[in-house]
Formats: sequence, structure tokens, C-alpha cells
Amino acid sequence: MTAPTKITFFSTLTPMVAAGVKTITIRDESESHYQPGSRVAVHQLETDHYVCDIVIDSVAPLAFEDINARHAEQEGMSLTELKALILQIYPERPPLFVIDFHLA
Repeated sequence: MTAPTKITFFSTLTPMVAAGVKTITIRDESESHYQPGSRVAVHQLETDHYVCDIVIDSVAPLAFEDINARHAEQEGMSLTELKALILQIYPERPPLFVIDFHLA
């Protein structure tokens, strides 16, 4: 499989990504194929508007139970809110992955 060259974020999160404040994202297995060292274009989910480029640092498995305060801080919400959101997006609790990145 070819590594993806685009990633989308909710428009409420893209300013944090563009400012270098948000440097992780939690995704399911279908979005776990990013390759460390690759440059990826960030777009807003709702509009597909290009925002910036990031470089993938790592992709690692993440158990739901291991989601912690650092992850919540990166998402700009409380840990309780983040876990509720993850369950809303992924109600079947599939394998999760944390993708670490930095601005290109």
C-alpha cells in the first residue's frame, strides 16, 4: 500500500495544527498507513481546504484504555470529552493508532 499524502482534520483543529500546537492525532486502522518521514498535506475535513504540510514522526498502536491527558491536551479538550468523542467516531472500538507529527 502506498503511504497517504493527505490527512484531514476537523476545521476547529486545523488552526492548532498550522500553529504547531497540535502534534498528534488518534485514528483507526484505516488511517494508520502513514509512513514516518513522509510529508503530508493537511486539509480541513468539511471543506477540503488545504491548510499546511506536516511530517509524520511515528505511527504506533494505542489502546483505548491508554488514551491519556497528553492526548486530550493535543485535542484541546478534557480526557473525558476525548474518550467520549473517540467512542462517538469509533463506536465499535477498533484498534487505534496515534500518529505523531510536526510542521514541515
